[in-house]
Amino acid sequence: MIKKTIIVAGISVVLLATACKTKDLKMNAEKKEVVDNKKIVVYQVFTRLFGNKNTTNKPWGTLEENGVGKFVDFTDKALHEIKDLGVTYIWYTGVPHHALIRDYTAIGISNDDPEVVKGRAGSPYAVKDYYNVNPDLAVNPANRLQEFEALIARSHKAGLKVIIDIVPNHIARKYEGKNNPAGVKDFGADDAVSVEYKRDNNFYYIPNTRFEIPKTEKPLNGEKNPLVDGKFEEYPAKWTGNGSRMAKPDKNDWYETVKVNYGIRPDGSKDFPELPAGFDAKSYQEHYNFWKGKDVPDSWKKFRSIALYWAAKGVDGFRYDMAEMVPYEFWSYMNSAVKMANPNAFLLAEVYNPKEYRNYIHLGKMDYLYDKVETYDKLKDVIRGKSLPDGLSDIQKGMQDIEHHMLHFLDNHDEQRLASPEFAGTPQKGKPLMVVSTAISTSPTMVYFGQEVGEAGNENAGFGTHSRTSIFDYVGVPNHQRWMNGGKFDGGQLTQDEKELRDFYKRLLNFSINSSALMGKYQEIQTLNRQNAKDYDPGIYSFTRWSDTQKLIVVANFSWLATSNFELIIPSDVIQKWNLKDGNYKLTDQLYKNSYIKLQVMNGEGKAQITIAPSESFIYQLE
Repeated sequence: MIKKTIIVAGISVVLLATACKTKDLKMNAEKKEVVDNKKIVVYQVFTRLFGNKNTTNKPWGTLEENGVGKFVDFTDKALHEIKDLGVTYIWYTGVPHHALIRDYTAIGISNDDPEVVKGRAGSPYAVKDYYNVNPDLAVNPANRLQEFEALIARSHKAGLKVIIDIVPNHIARKYEGKNNPAGVKDFGADDAVSVEYKRDNNFYYIPNTRFEIPKTEKPLNGEKNPLVDGKFEEYPAKWTGNGSRMAKPDKNDWYETVKVNYGIRPDGSKDFPELPAGFDAKSYQEHYNFWKGKDVPDSWKKFRSIALYWAAKGVDGFRYDMAEMVPYEFWSYMNSAVKMANPNAFLLAEVYNPKEYRNYIHLGKMDYLYDKVETYDKLKDVIRGKSLPDGLSDIQKGMQDIEHHMLHFLDNHDEQRLASPEFAGTPQKGKPLMVVSTAISTSPTMVYFGQEVGEAGNENAGFGTHSRTSIFDYVGVPNHQRWMNGGKFDGGQLTQDEKELRDFYKRLLNFSINSSALMGKYQEIQTLNRQNAKDYDPGIYSFTRWSDTQKLIVVANFSWLATSNFELIIPSDVIQKWNLKDGNYKLTDQLYKNSYIKLQVMNGEGKAQITIAPSESFIYQLE
């Protein structure tokens, strides 16, 4: 591997020759696709943390010590402010009832064993009952479902559409469907447990073998609990959620969950009908009709019922956890049914293998996938000084046939906070990443609550680690709490820097959802400028976006130290596509409206003099 040393903003960095393109996939650049006429912005909230006003943040603290947010904390004012930020969808993370360490036996919920629960508040991805919601989130836990239904209604009233999680790959080790609708049997109720695999079993088994607690750090940090006794009754043992076939999982396995069987035999072969050739080009209606009358595994039916249950309650879409661990034929079966119930349903999948993207989009009928391993990882490498931004152009080229389906984000519950030292280091250094991530394609943009006020995830909540806001424990989110301002949701406690950062996000997101150009065409101009523009510094990245009515030039400076002065070149083919004649044109920055520059077109080529400060970005519009 060849290493090349360069200087970005006075800092020596090492460039590794890495492949940014998925070269072994056929691209269909000519495929025309109908896309939404406005950009989508998703606001992810970790529901139990959003409204928490408590600032104690004791590691492993109880709900009483550290506090917890409730559904009712999403007041009309809070939802109005989220909408006003430039948000169209709100993803309430951690809503389905999951395993947690708290006594709710008074309302008929069994206690969970801390030895198979991560943290005290529990992982939202170890669901215990899919037909109800987390009791921690309700003022009156006995009426928790009604309180969530009221939140759905408030969200809709505020003009926001609602997304929740569904986690088909795995469920909590102690799943108890105590709220199953009539005719719905519990997971595993009819399983033949004497065999490892049977198509209509909901789980995989390790016959004649008892489950053993993994060797982990002391549950609850060593606190005494009557259920912490080195035992958890599971006989025969089941496969663990990440696919481990050991009766005693490793501490790094998803030991709090069990793997759901979708008709994939232990040798990896498929035990269900497969989609005929050509179904990648078929509509969801045709997919739905294909599955009519087909004999499918029982787990397929169970999860389709779950999705349709929530859709009937007004949930507008789903985020599917670890979707690539479940066969795309199942997704065809379920998603086509969801779309038949709600043609506008928003279906987002967590998929990390670029070789499978098109299968899950075209065959699995997903609307959107995470653009994590390409755009997100590339931007993270750029801001950490590991590569130049130029490779972003190759990524866009490689995904041009599916770019609308690849949701962009810089922060979520799984990743290190954008403002953390492990990522950008400061919220200001994250600004150019946000502009490029938002403006480079027609895909939806996602923001994680607190990101817009610079939350860095510095707290030690207990089970989790700093740099990520804990999803396992009760904790406060300091920057977000300053914006929340005791429930006023007016930013009254924010610092001036935090206020300015939120204003930046508000400007960018609102521009994006009202821009026709960002739903239009893209052309990179990075290569030409890198090769030909004088003083085009290493940290600069530029591209063009346009529609019939709006022409944009986007310039970002990833350097946090160097101001750059250079003459940006707009190539002749862009000038021709924009139907510009020789002459002078005005370009106005759309973020702050206080930067005006001249585009000079001579002999069919455009040039514009750019001065751009550290971590600054411009979205110049042709007037």
